[in-house]
Amino acid sequence: MIEKAIQLKKGRQKSVLARHPWIFASAVERVDGNPGSGETVLIFDEHRKSIAKAAYSPNSQIRARVWTTSDETVDRKFLEKRIRDSINRRDSLRQEGKTTALRLIYGEADGLPGLVMDQYNKTIVMQILSAGAEFQRNDIIGILKDLLNPDCIYERSDVEVRGLEGLSVREELVTGNLPENGLVIEENGIKYQIDVAGGQKTGFYIDQRDNRQKVSGLAHGKDVLNCFCYTGGFTLNALAGGAKSVLSVDSSAPALQQLKQNIALNDLEDERSEIIEGDVFKLLRLFRDQARSFDVIVLDPPKFAPTISQAEKASRAYKDINLLAIKLLRPGGILVTFSCSGGITRDLFQKIVAGAALDAGADLRILEQLSQSADHPVLLSFPESFYLKGLICKK
Repeated sequence: MIEKAIQLKKGRQKSVLARHPWIFASAVERVDGNPGSGETVLIFDEHRKSIAKAAYSPNSQIRARVWTTSDETVDRKFLEKRIRDSINRRDSLRQEGKTTALRLIYGEADGLPGLVMDQYNKTIVMQILSAGAEFQRNDIIGILKDLLNPDCIYERSDVEVRGLEGLSVREELVTGNLPENGLVIEENGIKYQIDVAGGQKTGFYIDQRDNRQKVSGLAHGKDVLNCFCYTGGFTLNALAGGAKSVLSVDSSAPALQQLKQNIALNDLEDERSEIIEGDVFKLLRLFRDQARSFDVIVLDPPKFAPTISQAEKASRAYKDINLLAIKLLRPGGILVTFSCSGGITRDLFQKIVAGAALDAGADLRILEQLSQSADHPVLLSFPESFYLKGLICKK
């Protein structure tokens, strides 16, 4: 019987031995045994030595995602240990009691390629992004039920990346029921209404938890502008931190409606908050023409460059918004700026902001570099797991 296996080209085993979990199509010499989408295959080096076990994806340029470099059987017991270990890694965050929302599984960084799982109170939202995780879906669901006993599991596998894996999108209630009165989580003393079915990502930007709290500390007595505000994470923290005023801008009417509900939910003064629906780029130019200015500006735009190939075009967009924001900053003002694009490195992002400052005729100094919260850990052998770059700069 022919083993289901991938043999790598000469010299292409180095990344696998360095524990990087992706094997690209260009590294594959041949495929044996006709494996199906998501099936576990052996990975052989050029000398036919077995070096890993991986999930096969015939449609993706990432032809296989490594489960393990050890001689382990990839079965339900294997998955249960990986999932349990991933959940246990967040114990210290859970024990701090600062939030009821956590990312419990962060894909490759937790040894579970293509699987993302967020917990909102007793509701679990999962995303399956790879052929291998899709192949193991039934076991994954069973394990989540056994380990967490959730009230509800909701699947948000509705992202475009599934198409690259040859998978159709899926969004459905897997088990249980979503809370009848809506889902409300609490983070650092602030309540947020979460829409896991209709919201962005899995319903909330958990990765900005620590950075939201930093903005709270910067906002006291200040006029704050929050761009790409979504449902108002930074807005609520600025208001709670004692901001003099907060102007929130986003193009999504439903998100802004939810922001208004979140302000009311937290009994924050309505009169300090101004909300404008519109294109952020156009509105920043309008504010410039109106000679408006602010003490603190937050820029948290969507993913302009998902891949390196889109980095050049995205760089121009990042520069534009940062340039406009810097011009709106008062002397001594604070710019809190982010990029969540995988195609933009930290060094490139810093160069973009530096270029924007130069064109604005301003001197900016970095006070702090920011990143994703601790439940989105960065695996050293997988630098792609580091995606959220942020800077706090003073004018």
